[in-house]
Amino acid sequence: MTDIPDLPLDEPEDELPEAVAAEPGSNDLPPPPSLTDFAGADSVPLGRYAERAYLEYAVSVVKGRALPDVCDGQKPVQRRILYAMHEMGLGATAKPVKSARVVGEVLGKYHPHGDTSAYDAMVRLAQNFSLRYPLVDGQGNFGSRDGDGAAAMRYTEARLTKIAELLLSEIDMGTADFVPNYDGAFEEPKLLPARLPMLLLNGASGIAVGMATEMPPHNLREVADAAVALIQRPQISLDELLDHIQGPDFPGGGQIISSREQIRTAYEGGRGSLAVRARWKIEELARGQWQLVVTELPPNTSSQRVLEEIEDLTNPKIKKGKKALTQEQVQLKQLLLSQLDTVRDESGKDVAVRLVFEPKSRTQSPDEFANMLLTHTSLEGSSSINLVAIGIDGRPQQKSLKQLLAEWVQYRFATVRRRTAHRLGQVDDRIHILEGRMVVYLNIDEVIRIIRESDEPKSALMQAFQLSERQADDILEIRLRQLARLEGIKIEQELAKLRDEKAGLEHLLGNESAMQKLIVKEIRDDAKAFGDDRRTLIEATEKASITVAVVDEPLTVIVSQKGWIRSRNGHGLEIQNLTFKEGDSLLAALECRSVDTVALFGSDGRVYNLLAGNLPGGRGDGVPVASVIDLAAKSRIVQLLAARPEQALLIAGANGYAFHCEFKDLLTRQKAGKAFLSLDDGEELLKIATFSPAEGNLVCCLSVSARLHAFPLAELKALSGGGRGMIAMALDEGDKLAAITISDGKSLTLNGTGRGGKSMSLTFDANDLAPYVGKRAKKGKPLVGGLKLAGF
Repeated sequence: MTDIPDLPLDEPEDELPEAVAAEPGSNDLPPPPSLTDFAGADSVPLGRYAERAYLEYAVSVVKGRALPDVCDGQKPVQRRILYAMHEMGLGATAKPVKSARVVGEVLGKYHPHGDTSAYDAMVRLAQNFSLRYPLVDGQGNFGSRDGDGAAAMRYTEARLTKIAELLLSEIDMGTADFVPNYDGAFEEPKLLPARLPMLLLNGASGIAVGMATEMPPHNLREVADAAVALIQRPQISLDELLDHIQGPDFPGGGQIISSREQIRTAYEGGRGSLAVRARWKIEELARGQWQLVVTELPPNTSSQRVLEEIEDLTNPKIKKGKKALTQEQVQLKQLLLSQLDTVRDESGKDVAVRLVFEPKSRTQSPDEFANMLLTHTSLEGSSSINLVAIGIDGRPQQKSLKQLLAEWVQYRFATVRRRTAHRLGQVDDRIHILEGRMVVYLNIDEVIRIIRESDEPKSALMQAFQLSERQADDILEIRLRQLARLEGIKIEQELAKLRDEKAGLEHLLGNESAMQKLIVKEIRDDAKAFGDDRRTLIEATEKASITVAVVDEPLTVIVSQKGWIRSRNGHGLEIQNLTFKEGDSLLAALECRSVDTVALFGSDGRVYNLLAGNLPGGRGDGVPVASVIDLAAKSRIVQLLAARPEQALLIAGANGYAFHCEFKDLLTRQKAGKAFLSLDDGEELLKIATFSPAEGNLVCCLSVSARLHAFPLAELKALSGGGRGMIAMALDEGDKLAAITISDGKSLTLNGTGRGGKSMSLTFDANDLAPYVGKRAKKGKPLVGGLKLAGF
């Protein structure tokens, strides 16, 4: 995250920061600049004012709205909702009240924003499919994981859940700092005294300005065990923490299939992505039939979404800008219809998730059937991890798992010390009062006489018995029945008990080991009271994929000038016998193997990949290239190539720029291809030359004006990411590069036509070639002779 500077008004204009939005991962975020800096100024540059205003807004969003706090795991609106409900007495055993009443209390006292935002936040706190441990007990319709919204706030009711005690039970024990609300009429807590790290338990999701957070939920018992381990051994390693916290534990269960190393990497850097999938079982039916039943879904996936995806695959729509279904859409439709017979959603009140998939045939392999569903639907996907939170120092930062836990532990120690000191103050005050009462009890007759006879009994009592003003006020307000003999015994017993408690509190405050033991005991007690079993299975496995077996056989890929593509079995085809649509003709015929990846080059410099064996065969005209790849608008295929991954290639455009790379650099999984060549408008891609670096070391360039130039291959850059390259041959105005190749320097053959159009060739030996060899980017020398050159 870029530091947000507090700029002086007289700062030079050229020193303004390039970016005002902060990025995750920084340790520093100074206080937001204030617009009051401009007070008293006669004029302020508009750019400077806008910058300050935006920075102030950005910091406000980051710290006051979008990001949770590592101490209590809550965003401001969530904290205000929970505190308002606590103040309303809406505990776990209270009678629920209308949600509208809660929202009104929150808006009126603490959160002056829209009622929709407050209600939506409260709804999320009540959804057991959004939060691992819901903090609000909602009565009525609070939405569903299928995307159904909650009922209006006037229809639903709410109260706090039992587990909300982890956040609120110590709020009145001197553990929280209170600040004035927006109008100063009330006070609200800056942080809640969380007894467990709620940020890890329930996770969080939010988008601020220049940063975002995606905190997954975790299991309470595991987090509690990790916190105890960290308290007892502050130098514990991340690997040892991961022995306790296995990984995220999502509300809906599911399975994490990422390896432990992948999980560790995400937790170590605070950023990553984990592969997740649904969980299912095979139910045996009568007569050998079976069905696959999904019982748990991965996060951010719903039954409705899966059904919609299957509908889109089995009844695809023509994509925008296309005239027909693409080859991929047709193949996926055929695949699903050939294997899937019926799908239905049997989820209900008793079963949260039950998606039933029936296969076409009982002889199908259940594993292959499941693999097909996982590959083509969101039953398998990924879950992002981005551990960004406001730290204990008040600054937003991307943190590791250990940092998050360590900062909460630090906060918990501070909270328990404040609680202990607060209780010690109460105990001291009570002891002080009781000691005064004991004086009265032992001198009851004298006390009564002083009160009856003195005009100023308070001062007289203080002087006679060396009492404090607080003790004297208590004595004057005491009831006579509290001076009975039995009350004296109770005072002595309470004093003894309080003095013991005081000694214990002072021991806690003065002994770090005792404080540590108390906190560990409380964490374990809370884990025992509120903990539950893990829901999400963690079992590393490979992501699902469908591999279509392709027979390795010779193929010839044929592309026409108008962009139709097909394949024919075998090599050595008689090209002149190939037929095309009326007005069309051959562009290229490539001999390869059915298992080869074919690279197709577009006229716009993009490169596309196809598996040769997946192309339509037979004696038809094939299919449009645009139906098997997402060919860019106004682009056409100009060349195709298949080779070994390590095959060296020499690539050049007609304007004289060139570079070399390997065939594997052309590979891409994107159906829309990737930009690889930088070509000027109208510039042609020359025929790509293949070569062996061990055998060829001389780049030979031939221009349209019949000039030949050669230079060492070492002078030409290798660009694995593609690009424009370097000038291979300098060209006169109006001239172009006609061909480029690699020679071993011993011989070079030029092809062309002689008189009468007869094909001829011209061969150079080392001596003939020597005059044309020079440095890269030279014009070369003209060739002599009547040969009309076509290339190498």
